[in-house]
Amino acid sequence: MKTKLLTILLFLGIVKPSISQVNEDPGIVNPDFKKTVDSYLKFSVPTTTVSILSSLDRPHVILDAREREEYDVSHIPNALYFGYKKPQYDILDDVDKDEILIIYCSIGYRSEKLGEKLKKKGYKNVLNLYGSIFEWANEGYPLVDSNNQPTDRIHGYNKKWSKWVDNDELDVTY
Repeated sequence: MKTKLLTILLFLGIVKPSISQVNEDPGIVNPDFKKTVDSYLKFSVPTTTVSILSSLDRPHVILDAREREEYDVSHIPNALYFGYKKPQYDILDDVDKDEILIIYCSIGYRSEKLGEKLKKKGYKNVLNLYGSIFEWANEGYPLVDSNNQPTDRIHGYNKKWSKWVDNDELDVTY
């Protein structure tokens, strides 16, 4: 509940996040995965958890900051392909700068980098999904394929990183 309140206050611009606030309730069950995520993030973009995203009832845009082949295997329902190496900024042409943008990748590193760029472009409510699609999948939230059909497949980025997908019901590819 504390994290949900914090996220609401972030959306309203009432509080600014700190690393200690994020670490109080990160929303990652596996402590080794949490340690890895924390080692890659600078927390330069406010974070939110998968449980908050799954229950968010305010208008928002979800952006997938992975590469096309990762997105096509599976992505979070309603997420727009944004990309990383060549971000598709034009998909935001009709999005208000005050809209909530939740960006994710595999663990949160690439999405944080693009979140920084979105903030520089004037987007005021950019949130990085802490643990990103790996944590989303680990907690059993739904994934969809390139045809927006439910799938049990997930792109693990590569063999090294795929170990962080620990949901045995998923078929990990890379």
